[in-house]
Amino acid sequence: MSQKILLVEDDDATAAYIAKGLAEAGFAVDRAGTGRDGLFLASDGSFDAVILDRMLPGMDGMAVLGALRAGGIDTPVIILSALGTPDDRVAGLTAGSDDYLVKPFAFAELLARLRLLLRRGQAGPPVTTVLRCGDLEMDLLARRVKRGGRTLVLQPREFRLLEYLLRHAEQVVTRTMLLEGVWDYHFDPGTNVIDVHVSRLRKKLDEGEPETLLHTVRGAGYRLGAPN
Repeated sequence: MSQKILLVEDDDATAAYIAKGLAEAGFAVDRAGTGRDGLFLASDGSFDAVILDRMLPGMDGMAVLGALRAGGIDTPVIILSALGTPDDRVAGLTAGSDDYLVKPFAFAELLARLRLLLRRGQAGPPVTTVLRCGDLEMDLLARRVKRGGRTLVLQPREFRLLEYLLRHAEQVVTRTMLLEGVWDYHFDPGTNVIDVHVSRLRKKLDEGEPETLLHTVRGAGYRLGAPN
């Protein structure tokens, strides 16, 4: 069965070009021309990935992405945008996108990034459904995280970041490992997106707790575990 891709793009020529290329690559493509239509179609979680233009009429791509993530829809999303500064990319990634591609782009690059996201989604089920480190517990099936008796409310990207750290508990995890394991980047995009997410996650994990769990290892990366 072909994998289903939702393309949310208001420019007819761009949309036709991308849809044609995706169809030739074996994907089934649905298209929405507005943000609201895209949100409606994506909200049932039936697509394997969403390609989302950032600048859309009525409801822009960032608003669509925020609504999807707030609704618990974790379908992989690639943002397409003419806005390509580091701050723009950080904003898109922080909002919950899985990738951010700046216009103009080569279709071959879009296709490669899409396939990379989809390969990650086809990974087999985890060996265990509960991950623990000290008094921190993550239930992968219920998508619930607790520290002690306190339930932590995490955004989808924060959940994936913490899952990766838990799978490497008591190990030093480098920025490159996080870029590849959580963001699926095999290069450094030159942003502080990792620092932003780690800072937010640390605040949720450690605020009000007598012992810090998420540590910065200067010049090396991060470590989840008891203090050295």
